[in-house]
Amino acid sequence: MEKQARITGDPLNRRSFMRGGLVAGGAAAMGVGLLSSNRPAFGQDSDDRGRDLSRGDSAILRFLAAAELIEADLWTQYAELGGVTGSAMNAYQTAFTNLDGDGMQYITSNTLDEVSHSDFLNAYLESKGADPVNLDAFRQLQGSKATGAKNIGRLTNLMHLTVDTSWYTRYRSTTNPDFGATFPQALNINNRSAIPVTDADFDNSTHIQAIADIAAFHFGSIEQGGTSLYAAMSQKASGAEVLEITLGIGGSEIAHFLEWVDFAGNAVQGPPITDQGLTFPNFNNPPNPQLQTNLIFPIPCEFINPNLPKCAVIRPLTDQNAGAVAAVKSLTGSGLFMGQSKQFFGTLQQLAIEADEARRSS
Repeated sequence: MEKQARITGDPLNRRSFMRGGLVAGGAAAMGVGLLSSNRPAFGQDSDDRGRDLSRGDSAILRFLAAAELIEADLWTQYAELGGVTGSAMNAYQTAFTNLDGDGMQYITSNTLDEVSHSDFLNAYLESKGADPVNLDAFRQLQGSKATGAKNIGRLTNLMHLTVDTSWYTRYRSTTNPDFGATFPQALNINNRSAIPVTDADFDNSTHIQAIADIAAFHFGSIEQGGTSLYAAMSQKASGAEVLEITLGIGGSEIAHFLEWVDFAGNAVQGPPITDQGLTFPNFNNPPNPQLQTNLIFPIPCEFINPNLPKCAVIRPLTDQNAGAVAAVKSLTGSGLFMGQSKQFFGTLQQLAIEADEARRSS
């Protein structure tokens, strides 16, 4: 029997920037707080089960905790409007069920998973005597005003997204970004909302379907980023227990990503729809293996050495393309943080730099 969980007040089947006053000092104080420790340099001290974390492992987990808080924030917004709720279905929820009859449950389940990740990572950091991450001071963005959305401050902005859809073509290619390959956008989604902004968005069935379709590609974009991020961070972990954490949570991100690959494909295989200049075509007509909707698993590609046989893998895996700083750059470029403060960006960038500087101890 699966554990019962709640996110919107209904029982559902389960499918702290640092605490302790650093936020008050802004980004500058945060940097001093993180770098003033007398511990050895990143990755230089050992880390065994039951012992304190190395500085590098702490940096990895702190950035991942921040990333999970961000994911939990955006997924909560999706779940409030498009997940499983106790009220009558709205048009946004209906649009998701048009893509998959279980779409609402998938959204709620993904949300619960991200909340569990952030809660676990912060609790683990505290259990090891390390600083957890708290971004509450930055929950100041206005979210949706549509019925169902809570009137609370948000970390993320889902209403002006430029969605990177190149993940869709990348995973259908035999080339690898870690070898310098680049990939075209499957769709050009620029400065669009992925959630209903007001109740007026519910009134037009084509319009609300387009919003849900945008969200479907955003789901894939977010979760493929998490998939690569955890793989990149796993290569840096010094402690066996920290590696267990990054591999375990990273595996959950992979599971999410593969569902949204299939889900997004459902948005581009029916009759084409057009809304406000954005068209979701039928990717299967004419046939094109670069866009084929039922190719939901990674196509074998270059890996380790281009002279070796091609292999089906997660990609990218390197810091340059999948590390913490790369993740912050990608999320920022998507408009996800539109309206956030300089202090927020300073905080996130510092956490990212320290995570990328971590090195596995020999």
